[in-house]
Amino acid sequence: MGAMNPTPPEKQQALVARLTDACGGSYSPETRRKYYITGPQWAAAYEGHAIFHAPTREPISFERVIEEYGKIGIGYWATHDTDVIPSEALGTAKQDEIVARIGKALADNGLKCSMVTTETFHHAVFASSPASESPEIRKYARWRMCNTIDIGHTLGAEFAVYWPGSLGYQVQGAVEETETLKWYAEGLNAACEHDIAVAAKAGRPTLKHCMEAKPFEPAAEILLPTSDAMLAFINSGLLTHPEMVGLNPEYLHELMWGGAPRAALARALTAGKLWHFDINDGYRLKHDVDIAVGLVNPLDWLNVLVLLRSHGYNGPFNLDFKPPRTTSQAGVFGVSFPTAVDRFITLWEMAGEVMEDPILKEAGLALRAGSGIASGDPKVLFEANKELMTLHELIGHRLFQILIGANRGRVYSV
Repeated sequence: MGAMNPTPPEKQQALVARLTDACGGSYSPETRRKYYITGPQWAAAYEGHAIFHAPTREPISFERVIEEYGKIGIGYWATHDTDVIPSEALGTAKQDEIVARIGKALADNGLKCSMVTTETFHHAVFASSPASESPEIRKYARWRMCNTIDIGHTLGAEFAVYWPGSLGYQVQGAVEETETLKWYAEGLNAACEHDIAVAAKAGRPTLKHCMEAKPFEPAAEILLPTSDAMLAFINSGLLTHPEMVGLNPEYLHELMWGGAPRAALARALTAGKLWHFDINDGYRLKHDVDIAVGLVNPLDWLNVLVLLRSHGYNGPFNLDFKPPRTTSQAGVFGVSFPTAVDRFITLWEMAGEVMEDPILKEAGLALRAGSGIASGDPKVLFEANKELMTLHELIGHRLFQILIGANRGRVYSV
C-alpha cells in the first residue's frame, strides 16, 4: 500500500463518505423497511463511555435518532423509559409532554415504536436490584414497570423487555436467592396485571413481555444468567400469567458464557417462547462488547438465521449494539447503522439461499434417510452409516462456500 497525504479534519467526513459509497452493496431505505429491524434509542445515543472509557461523542436527542433512523430505513424504534424521560419526570405532566413529542417524531419520520423497557439497573435506587429486600424499593420498581406499560400503550408498542442484570449479588450470603426470585416475579406479575387492565381500556392487545438474560455484569453473580434459566423461571409457578412472558435472547449474551446462540434459540423455539431477538456480535468468555452483527461470527450468524427462517420466526430483530468509540457522530448514522442493517439483510437472504441449495438439500435428506440397514449390532450400524456421516463436514464447507460466494463461481487465482 502506498503512502497517502494527511487528511485535514474538514475533509475527513467526505473521505469516509466516498469510501463508504465505493464499498457498494447497500440497500435502499425502502428495501430496509421491509424487514422487522428495530433501532433502539440507547444504541444510537451511546456516547462511547464505559467503566474505563470517557465519552467520545456528544449527547443526541431522540428526535435526531428517530429522524436518522427514518433516513436509513429503520422502520421501528425502541427505548428504555429513562433514555428519554428523566427519572424525576416519570409519571408527571413532563412525561406526557415528552411522550407526545416522541409520538410526533415517530409519525413525522414514518416510524413505529416496537418495544419499551424499564431501566431497573442504572439508577442508584437499584443498587440492590428491583427485587431488593426493601419493600419500598420493590414497590417503586413495580410502579416503574407499570408506568412503562402505560408509555408502551400510548406509543403503540408491541413488546416490553426486561433485563434483570442487577438481580443477584456481589457478596455470597447477602441475599436469599429464592426470596429474590419470588420478589422479582411479583414485579412481573404486577406489570402483566396492569397491562391487562390498560390494554382492555385502550382496546389494544396486551404487550408481549420478554425477559433478556445476561451471564456477566453488573452483579457479580446473576440469578437469571441465561435464556434457559429464564425459561425455568417462567415455568416455575411464580408467575401468575406465564403465557404473557417469553424471551428476548441477545446473541452476544448467549455467546459470552461459552454457549451456542443457535442452540439457545432452538430451545426457546421449542418452548414457544422466542418472541424478540437482540442482534449483535462479539466473542466468547469476554465482556459485553456489543459489536454490530456479522463482524465477528458471520458463519455462525448465517446458521442462526437459517434456523429462524426454517421455523418461521417473524418477530423483531433489535440492533442492540454499540457503535465503536472510534466512530464519529456522523459515522454512527453514515456508516455504523446502515452497514449493520445491510449485513443483516444479506445474511437473512443468504439463509434463504442455504435452505434452497440443492447440495445441502440432498445431503440433509441422505443423512435423514440413513442406510436402510437395520440391525441391533452397533458395529453393523456404524459400518452401514459411516460414509454418510462425512456429509457433516461437507455441509460445513458448503455453508462457507455460500457465505463467500464460491457457490456462484467466486474463486481466487493463485
